[in-house]
Amino acid sequence: MVNFRKYISSAAVLASGFFLAQSTVSTVLYSQAYDNQKSSLNLPSPITSMVEKTILSPKELVDINVNTMMADPVLKNATWGFVVYDPKTKKIISSYNETSPLVPASTTKLLTTETAMNLLGENYRWMTQLEYSGTVDENGVLNGNLYIVGSGDPSLGTNKAGAAPYRDIVSDFVSGISREGIKKVNGDIIIQTALFKGNISKLPENVVWLENNNYYLPAGTTREINPANEKLIVKKNGFSTDKKFFYVSPYNNQMVYADKYEGDGILTTKLPDAPAYLANSFRTTLVKSGVAVTGKVTPKMTDATPETRKLLSAYKSPTLGDIIYYTNQHSDNGLAEALLKTVGFQSLGDQTTESGRKVVTSHLKDEGFDMLGLNYIDGSGLSRANNVTPISQVKFLTSLMDEKYYQTYLTSLPIGGQSGTLKRMFLGTGNGQVFAKTGTLNKVKTLAGYLKTNSGRTLVFSLMVNNYAGSVDMVKKRMEKILEPALDL
Repeated sequence: MVNFRKYISSAAVLASGFFLAQSTVSTVLYSQAYDNQKSSLNLPSPITSMVEKTILSPKELVDINVNTMMADPVLKNATWGFVVYDPKTKKIISSYNETSPLVPASTTKLLTTETAMNLLGENYRWMTQLEYSGTVDENGVLNGNLYIVGSGDPSLGTNKAGAAPYRDIVSDFVSGISREGIKKVNGDIIIQTALFKGNISKLPENVVWLENNNYYLPAGTTREINPANEKLIVKKNGFSTDKKFFYVSPYNNQMVYADKYEGDGILTTKLPDAPAYLANSFRTTLVKSGVAVTGKVTPKMTDATPETRKLLSAYKSPTLGDIIYYTNQHSDNGLAEALLKTVGFQSLGDQTTESGRKVVTSHLKDEGFDMLGLNYIDGSGLSRANNVTPISQVKFLTSLMDEKYYQTYLTSLPIGGQSGTLKRMFLGTGNGQVFAKTGTLNKVKTLAGYLKTNSGRTLVFSLMVNNYAGSVDMVKKRMEKILEPALDL
């Protein structure tokens, strides 16, 4: 923890005129104008800042900025923690409340995406296959069924991470039918997606519904979820009578209108199911192209006595590395939850969130993660029941620097002033030097990742703020101010 002290040197004596005129650490007092303020901080003038940099070391400036924030009206009543860490010496450079468990928001995705990359490999892909049972007679009539066999591809039909649109997948499937000489299907089109067959209608603990004016529905496949039974935590005036938007994960990367709003936070809307949409599009395209299908599209989650089937076509998802890049750059909650279920399935044969949690926490223990203060509830960070300490985050990120996939993992993180969710932060100082995952919930703002200093060093940091006052933009400005002198370390 930072111990506030006055730094005095011979240079300070020479510059005392500046120091006495304008204090290095100026306590920012609350005023009535605070609620409407738009400036970031009451900071020293440029001439004072210049003197400070001449007199004080970068570490001293980091410590002073942290202490300044303790009295800042936005943060003084908040619970927050900070640490900047040297991965070479394995020592803390500066810190504050570094062992306090805090709500990490979407920096939780650091743990989820790394576990997936470690266990599955960055070249892992999901497969969606077209198969058929029965026989094809001399007239090209298939006396049997077509099967669309999914594997839980979270990018299916979304265009995320370079995923193919439905029309391209359908086109490949139709080509497979043509190659096999099938001109008529005397049977059904069966959707078999047993991977995510568990009960997903129950929400994660303490899931956050209202975030940045988006209304989140549960992550995972949308089958069997009836939004009319779900309660939204919203203000009474949170909805417009004519426009009600919902972000549906993981298959739709777009805002979707509700069909009906009944008041009191109860909504009704039609939700897409990716495999069903693919299957129905496929059937429609077949019929339009002259291939009759006598049966219907029907789901079949499990099959105790599966028919002998032959592969017609297979669609490969983007690589896991590509999907993790998209997940971290865009902070995509649906993809993160799907990754959690995938590692659970691959390791334990069970696609539930609970299995995913077991796999992630077991992996973290094996890798020497500091489990003290960790509470890992979901893969995305939407749950307010998630907790992690700043020091455990930086030690975790430090350990990854020795992994063979570190460069891929580092590349997946947004870059300050340049990409992803950090594109609008660090537009001046720190532009191109901060590589970090962001996190945002109501009254929670977090940032964790790597710093490339002006001297060429790589440092690791974590900064998490819970229950702040003011706006999120005000907190972001203060986060930038805390980290700014660390770039000179």
